[in-house]
Amino acid sequence: MHPIFIFGRLNYITSYRPMKYSSVFILISFLFACSPQVTEPVVSEPAPVQQVRKEIDNPCMTLGKLSPQERDEAETAYTLYRDQVKLKYYEDALPLWRKAFEMAPAGEGRIKYQFDDGIKLYKHFFAQTEDPALKKIYADSIIIIYNKRVECHPGDADYVNARLGFDSYYTLGGYVGESEAFDRMKKAFDSKGTEVDYFVINPFTKLVYDNVVAEKMSHEEGRKYAHLIFGAIEKGLDDCGNSCESWETINDYAPQRLEALEGLKGFYGCDYYARKYVPEYKANAEDCETIANITRKLKWGDCPPDHPNVMELVTAKSQNCYVAPPPEGPLKLAFNAYNEGQLQEAILLFQAFVDKTDDIDKKAKYTLLIAKIYYGDIKNFPQSRKYALKAAELRSNWGEPYLLIGKLYASSGPLCGPGRGWDSQIVTWPAIDKFQKAKQVDPSIAEEANKWINQYTQYMPKKEDIFQRSISKGDSFTVGCWIQERTRVRTSD
Repeated sequence: MHPIFIFGRLNYITSYRPMKYSSVFILISFLFACSPQVTEPVVSEPAPVQQVRKEIDNPCMTLGKLSPQERDEAETAYTLYRDQVKLKYYEDALPLWRKAFEMAPAGEGRIKYQFDDGIKLYKHFFAQTEDPALKKIYADSIIIIYNKRVECHPGDADYVNARLGFDSYYTLGGYVGESEAFDRMKKAFDSKGTEVDYFVINPFTKLVYDNVVAEKMSHEEGRKYAHLIFGAIEKGLDDCGNSCESWETINDYAPQRLEALEGLKGFYGCDYYARKYVPEYKANAEDCETIANITRKLKWGDCPPDHPNVMELVTAKSQNCYVAPPPEGPLKLAFNAYNEGQLQEAILLFQAFVDKTDDIDKKAKYTLLIAKIYYGDIKNFPQSRKYALKAAELRSNWGEPYLLIGKLYASSGPLCGPGRGWDSQIVTWPAIDKFQKAKQVDPSIAEEANKWINQYTQYMPKKEDIFQRSISKGDSFTVGCWIQERTRVRTSD
């Protein structure tokens, strides 16, 4: 019979007997196609309990509070279970761990590794079974161990909230509510601010984005956490120490996921847009496309006409980028709205022009412009693709709409994965498909299409990545997330 841990009592499940597994528990990577990921927090290997004899006060039962006989029994259980864990004999380790933990959960008062070991054991058994009832018991046991750690070490509450939120999101999904995981991570951010543990940033960013978009979180609250995330990343990158690779992974994902919230009118204010985009203008002060783009963004962010940066951009446009306005009519109204950062109104006005004109080339041109507004300004990739395909239907042998769709797919790494790794790499396959189609239907843009193909080929998965997933080059493969497109497996090497 296999023991199942419920704190304070021992249950036995007769219908399930796990084998001795020789491999360590591997963190379940993604629950959904668009889930972010960052390295699981590293737990250092401490010294054995018997080497630490000095007792300290602890609200939980410690070895020092036991009778001599009980202490000897508990210390023996501590030593034996850790030997079994090191050998990866998890089934043998579990009853020994349970005995040690139930007798003296706080050890000698200072040690904490017994909590991490218990969580490791139950994660292992959670991963090895498909039985929902067992999974629920294992998940509950993990939560109990985390809560017991806070009881024994109240100062660990922030770290435990971060760890439990991380594990709930990545490992225990379906058995711990997403809202509970989110609340745990929020508590960690509320307490530690920009000094929050690095491993919680990516999943928390994903949940902030999802809750804001679903209107489960107000713009005000979402903005608060977005700025905390930006601050944490800036601080982490500046002082990353031995965790620089983890911080780089975070930086590949979180800022771009939060950037997508720019498409929500009023979410970010003028200061955000000025701080983020004015340096881009300073680096390209005479580029008319940059000037127009940054001006729109500042106005979309409700920067007033007398804002110094807006005034500077307007002056630069009038001096270097004069373009004769279109004649009076719907098109002029559309451009006026667009240039003033009134993006939703501009889309409606451009669509009204498209609906009324009989000029097919103009229909196609301004339909593609709507697609570009959805891509670059509103960050709504599905809508952008929809209008790009409409533009391609209106004008045959035109490759530009397919170039745009390729860019949409290639930009989806942080939306469909963590910014790097498998789920972020495979978006390059349908992206390159679209770049290739662009030059096939329109040889005049072959040079630009080849530039994008060469750029993104290097980011495709490697041979070892597809081998690990038992797929081969040339296989048919469906990329999920919002893309949902059939493509062909390729590698960068």
